[in-house]
Amino acid sequence: MKVLLLKDPKDKDSGPDPYIKELGLYGFEATLIPVLSFEFVSLESLFEKLSHPECYGGLVFTSPRALEAIKICLKENSKNEAWSKSLKQRWNTKPAYVVGKATASLVEDIGLIPQGEKSGNAEKLAEYICSREKPDSSALLFPCGALKREVLPTALREKGVPLESLTVYQTTQHTDLQESLSSYFSQQGIPASVVFFSPSGVKFCLQHIQKLSGHFINHIKFAAIGPTTAEAMEAAGIPVSCTAESPTPQALAAGIQNVLHLQNCC
Repeated sequence: MKVLLLKDPKDKDSGPDPYIKELGLYGFEATLIPVLSFEFVSLESLFEKLSHPECYGGLVFTSPRALEAIKICLKENSKNEAWSKSLKQRWNTKPAYVVGKATASLVEDIGLIPQGEKSGNAEKLAEYICSREKPDSSALLFPCGALKREVLPTALREKGVPLESLTVYQTTQHTDLQESLSSYFSQQGIPASVVFFSPSGVKFCLQHIQKLSGHFINHIKFAAIGPTTAEAMEAAGIPVSCTAESPTPQALAAGIQNVLHLQNCC
């Protein structure tokens, strides 16, 4: 059975995508179609803030893209040297809060120690942060995307935990998206399951998938990587057959297996 994953592939130099690999263990034939393109902005401002750990109580990351922005900054020799010599150690005296395992591993890549990776979504991460931070302490620095949800900032504000947001990337539709989807449906046919990985993915893909599937859309089991994406799907009128218990390849593959197995039993 075929599964369509609406997500960016993992870095090419780090082996096969873990979602394709995990779904393969269940006998599913998974295909990735990149949905989003990212434009990085305000990188000078980001590094200026990272150069002053003494002004902040810690860092918050809810997206791998925010770490990509830091990695781009660190490609410059002078910035990399400053980071390696002192900034990294100084930030490591403060918490680096993260929303999930993918983001946690990128935080480790830049030499920091992640906290809160088991949270899985912004709501739970906000609870985790509020249980550890005192009201009116130094602000937490939050590099984020232009489309960030207000769940985490609102929850922290209500508890008096200061947060300083800085937009470091903007999200747009991938230039090849429509062509890639058309090609997939014409060559592979209707997949047994389609997985959305972000609310932006729902926004950019849904119309194309509805058009390409026609009345066969009712045969597709739609899955979400987490509750935020599931909410966006429901708001767009998509029946959500499965939401991964955690945003990991293992949880997603198990969820899809359950849904498609039940369908076959029936």
